[in-house]
Amino acid sequence: MCRKLFGLLVMTGIFLFYSCKNTSEQKETKTKIVHNKILQQSDGTISLKVDKAECYQDIVNPSSNTAEWNVIVSKSGRFNVWLSSATLDTTNLKYNNSVMLSILDNRIEARPACDKIIHNSSDVTYPYFRADSFLGSLYIQDTGMYNIQIISEKIVPKGIKKAELSGSDNSKLLSVFLTPITR
Repeated sequence: MCRKLFGLLVMTGIFLFYSCKNTSEQKETKTKIVHNKILQQSDGTISLKVDKAECYQDIVNPSSNTAEWNVIVSKSGRFNVWLSSATLDTTNLKYNNSVMLSILDNRIEARPACDKIIHNSSDVTYPYFRADSFLGSLYIQDTGMYNIQIISEKIVPKGIKKAELSGSDNSKLLSVFLTPITR
């Protein structure tokens, strides 16, 4: 009887050991997946840098160059959408086509203009300036994970050399900011 009880205890111990080991491995996997997502900042701002995006480049038709991010939204609401560009010419960003941003069924399409010029920005080096452009506003109804996509000819993936760029390199898209609108 003692042998059967001892055998049962050993089998239970082995079972618990492997169960706990599998649970910890699952938690590690979930943590790694979360690290590949962009998290909303505590003030509600969502900051999306092109060099952190998954970029797709179309050499034949650069107007369909795309940058994508997976974003975890923890505070829903209405957001102003700002685009930051590195530019040599602060009077004209030289975007040939409109820029389109999409989140689910929400889309904003606009041609960027120089709404704010940021001198001495750490995002760019001389002779470039950072120019911020207001694209519009959108409403995100629910919290959760969203795929945010922006399409523009000024998206230049970080592996591309200046010699490979088609057209002028007077400006390029740096980042997109979604800032919450408060009442």
